[in-house]
Amino acid sequence: MSGPGDEDFLRQALALAEAAAGEGEVPVGAVVVKEGVVIGRGSNRPIGTHDPTAHAEIVALRDAAARLGNYRLTGCELFVTLEPCAMCVGAMLHARLARVVFGASDPKTGACGGAVALSGEAKLNHQTVFEGGVLAGPCGDLLRRFFAERR
Repeated sequence: MSGPGDEDFLRQALALAEAAAGEGEVPVGAVVVKEGVVIGRGSNRPIGTHDPTAHAEIVALRDAAARLGNYRLTGCELFVTLEPCAMCVGAMLHARLARVVFGASDPKTGACGGAVALSGEAKLNHQTVFEGGVLAGPCGDLLRRFFAERR
């Protein structure tokens, strides 16, 4: 269930996504939050860094883990503008996030029900709560505009 600060944190992620678009990257942004404070930020960077793992979520997880000095992000939440892919969901589960909130759904590569439902796999040893659709309109609009300009 969506919390009171969810939209504010997603708006911060949306600002990071807009910055990524300005750099020619697919506009996805993410923030990691612990006890109401942003401790990690990331935007898509695979093109500029020549790194296929440089998704916004991975960049934000790395930033948060470095700040905490621990790869386990127990009690943290991640807010991202687009439904995470399988790679990112895997990283989120390994990080032991408490909750992930995303904006727009991704029917092509989303792993939270869009293309597959890895996020709900009961066999996995850690369960993270995944919630989608928060600010889905603005998050989806940014992606649609980005790709429309490239066609």
